[in-house]
Amino acid sequence: MNVTDAAYDTVHQHPGGSEALAPRLGMSAAVLRGKVNPNSDRNLLSLQEADALMARTGDFRILHAMCAQHGFVAQRTDAPESGSLISALLLAAAAKGDLAELVSAALDDGRISPNESDAIARACAQVMAALVQVSQHAEAAAGRGGQ
Repeated sequence: MNVTDAAYDTVHQHPGGSEALAPRLGMSAAVLRGKVNPNSDRNLLSLQEADALMARTGDFRILHAMCAQHGFVAQRTDAPESGSLISALLLAAAAKGDLAELVSAALDDGRISPNESDAIARACAQVMAALVQVSQHAEAAAGRGGQ
C-alpha cells in the first residue's frame, strides 16, 4: 500500500469518515477529503497533519506504508494489544491465508490489475502488522519470565 492510499483509507474507513475527523484536525470535511484524494496533487496532507491524523484515529497505516516504501517495518515499543501469543499467531496465519487467497484469485486470469495490486498491497500490510503483534507478544512473554 502506498502512502496516498493509506491516508485515504485512514480517513474513509474511520467511523464517521471525514465528517467526524475533520473538526478534530481543525479543518472542514471537504478540505480533509481533498487532502487525501488520490487523484489530486494539490493541497496534500502535511507531515504534521498526517501525524495528527494517526494520533487521533489510532490508525498507523500511513506510518507502515512509509516504512514499507523505504524497506522498513515499524514496530511498537509498548505493550502488545490484548490476547495471547497463540491468538496473535493464529490471526497472523489467517491474514497470510487471506493474502494467499487474494493472490491466487488475482492470478486466475494470468495478470494482475492495478486494483488487484492495491488489494494485495493492503493485505501485505495487514500480514506485516499481524506478525509484529506475534513478535510483541513473544517479547512481552519473555519479559514476564517466559510465561
